[in-house]
Amino acid sequence: MISFHIIILFNMVWTLDAFSIPNVNATFSKTPKPFELRVNQDFIDDTRQRVFSARSPIFIQTTYEGPTMENFTNVREHWVHEYNWTMVEESINERRQFTTIVEPTIGNNTSPIPLHFVHHRSPREDAIPLLFIHGWPGSFLEVSNIIDDLTHPPNKSVPAFHVVAPSIPGFGFSPAPQRPGFGPAHASHAFNELMQQLGYVRYVIQGGDFGGVILRFQAHFFPNNVVSALSNFWVIQPDQSDIRRLAEGLATPDETAYIATLETYINQASGYRILQETQPLTAAYAVSDSPLGFAMWIYGLMAEVVDPAIKVWTPEEIITWSMMYYIQGPYAGMRFYREVANDGALDGLDFGTLPLVEIPVAISQFPHDIAYRLPLDWARRGGNVVRRNVHDHGGHFAAYEVPNLLLWDIREWFGDREISGTKVFVDGFGKSH
Repeated sequence: MISFHIIILFNMVWTLDAFSIPNVNATFSKTPKPFELRVNQDFIDDTRQRVFSARSPIFIQTTYEGPTMENFTNVREHWVHEYNWTMVEESINERRQFTTIVEPTIGNNTSPIPLHFVHHRSPREDAIPLLFIHGWPGSFLEVSNIIDDLTHPPNKSVPAFHVVAPSIPGFGFSPAPQRPGFGPAHASHAFNELMQQLGYVRYVIQGGDFGGVILRFQAHFFPNNVVSALSNFWVIQPDQSDIRRLAEGLATPDETAYIATLETYINQASGYRILQETQPLTAAYAVSDSPLGFAMWIYGLMAEVVDPAIKVWTPEEIITWSMMYYIQGPYAGMRFYREVANDGALDGLDFGTLPLVEIPVAISQFPHDIAYRLPLDWARRGGNVVRRNVHDHGGHFAAYEVPNLLLWDIREWFGDREISGTKVFVDGFGKSH
């Protein structure tokens, strides 16, 4: 449930004069308006100069502690001498983008929330409205490698989708909250209101990382709107009896592997998360001033959660993904971890307890993500999980990294109209206005 302090803070999250994006000429109104990304050229020039003047640490010959000197040098050289923001901007603008203001009611409070989103409609009359929710350190760009295949499938035997991919406020080009209090619970209300505004009374959701967290809040709060969901980040924290069974040698192979992966992440790879959850402003001063420093900050995670056999991040990708935060400033995206913890989804070093999901859910698991091999019976502790897809390659950013695998899961799950419930769209219920 939403805690009392979230409700009373909600009306203070934004002020009317905050409906803008630093360094971007964007406007927001109560109806969706087309948006074309144009970043201030002075800002782009200043960013390049900061990269040119960036100072590296004095490297120590030791085990891996983050991006290497070669990583640092390659990204800096590409940014200074080859990176062309104008071409990147034009590529981003190939997606149909919009801005709007939604006004969800939470408790007895209604507050305007400015949003940026991508919206591609399918020409198919039987298309299913699909809300795609990104995570950290990603953005709406994660949908780029699957959106055309979702809206324009190869034939009528394959389900088609109208795709809506919003930016979480503080990420991409949704303005950052100006006050504390906006976490995954409030995001779920905002995104449900966005779907209603677009005429999608009923819809399905796909999400990973924070998208997988918001998805669970949204399905819980709006079961009459969310028909079903597919999550590639369904995490359940093992309880004491699970740990005891492992110690006694009674755990199954899946249970053993899942606990090992989760404990490795918590104990060895979650330093960034703890800092962003507890003292995000401390790190934000440094990475807001250094674009290359911020690129290395997120690359430290990006490099660890993809399948190295199939995905190596290019300097171009590292820079562009970092720019999705750096343009408006990375602080809000970083401190979203604090709000996730405030909403109960994180609990110190561990993962917390999320709301129970009653609608049908399928989960997809990839070997280079922390949710890999979560047993189905454990997954059901969080809700009505009826299908588990376990893949042998891929990682955290499935839509971007292994789009064909995630596409297969999306089509198979939502194409099963009886079990996933998407028959409501065929029967005429839940269609857009």
